[in-house]
Amino acid sequence: MRFSYLWDMKIFEEDNAILKMLSEAVSEGLVIVDASQTIVSTNKAAEEMFGYTGKELIGQHLDILIPKNYHHSHHTYVDEFITDADKRKMGHGSDLYGVRKDGSIFPVEAGLNPFKIKTNIFVMALVVDITKRKEQEKRILDLNSDLEKRIKIRTKELEKTVEELECEIIKRTEAEKKIKQALKREKELNELKTKFLSMVSHEFKTPLSGILTSTILLGKYQLTEQQDKRDKHIRTISEKVHYLNNILNDFLSIERLDTGKENYKMTTFKLSKVINEVVYNANMLLKSGQNIYFPPEVDDYQVTMDEKILELSLSNLVHNAIKYSPENTPIEIDFEKNNSHLTIHVKDYGIGIPIDAQKNIFSRYFRAENALHNQGTGIGLNIVQGHLKNLGGTISFKSEENKGSIFTLNIPMNCSS
Repeated sequence: MRFSYLWDMKIFEEDNAILKMLSEAVSEGLVIVDASQTIVSTNKAAEEMFGYTGKELIGQHLDILIPKNYHHSHHTYVDEFITDADKRKMGHGSDLYGVRKDGSIFPVEAGLNPFKIKTNIFVMALVVDITKRKEQEKRILDLNSDLEKRIKIRTKELEKTVEELECEIIKRTEAEKKIKQALKREKELNELKTKFLSMVSHEFKTPLSGILTSTILLGKYQLTEQQDKRDKHIRTISEKVHYLNNILNDFLSIERLDTGKENYKMTTFKLSKVINEVVYNANMLLKSGQNIYFPPEVDDYQVTMDEKILELSLSNLVHNAIKYSPENTPIEIDFEKNNSHLTIHVKDYGIGIPIDAQKNIFSRYFRAENALHNQGTGIGLNIVQGHLKNLGGTISFKSEENKGSIFTLNIPMNCSS
């Protein structure tokens, strides 16, 4: 092996004096090895790069310039390179490292150039110390990493700001919605006040005018044979006063419902007691040919509830059925019960409720367009609904315009206030 190296050196020195001269002019480190990877020539730049002087590297195996943990892969690579000789960069993009005389390791870039002298194969390696480049690359990577971190932090800050803005927008939207709702309620309240004043004016003025007229006429009928006429006007006065009294009671009932001052008195009674009272009072309001029908087995039903509230609720439905139905039509009351609830249906064949008005039928002071020519305050159904809700009951309806309505009371068999 030593003989082979000396022979290679002799050939190299004899035939490559010019190459040696040129290698010293190259700024990159130049290392030439033979087929056995023995160093046969270096230039001054390579010696300075690896920390050697003079001829210290000549005759040394190339491993002297390579970190120990790269020796095995380097041998395999150089052998393959010599077998398939071609000019190329060493490492194919992998990180390469050299080792100095003092043992320090540094990154390098190496280009391999194969050549022959006579029959001998040599490889010239042009080596560049890329420590500064690697430092710059690391600095760039560090800067990029720092920038990415800053971007992430800034992105999080922006996301937080966006979330805060979205929350603020939601809060403002909700505030605007509440303001709009408040304005809407205020508008509705003003409309209700206007309707109330208009209704009170109309509903009180008409009965009072009737009372005044009947009172004046009573004074004109002084003869005994005019008693029938006097009785007629006395009935008119009584009916008008009764009507006004009911309106005032409705207003008082609304006030108690709104303030929560309504006190319920729960008693157990037969349903027939309330039905008979309601029907008796309603008979005085019936139009020509109208009749009220209800099942005879009403005596079998017993209820625990506020008797006055049940009478008020049922009276309201029966009176409405009479008022909004034509002559010669029936008013039908029917019942259903189970272990927990009593259901009462009041059916008429009257004007019915228009579809567009049905959603507001329980609203206070509301009256459908087709009902405006009849007397009414628009608060009866609202009061009934309020009382039943307090007692755990419900009121509902089905209606078709010009065909009639069915109103349904659903009442617990044993109410508790």
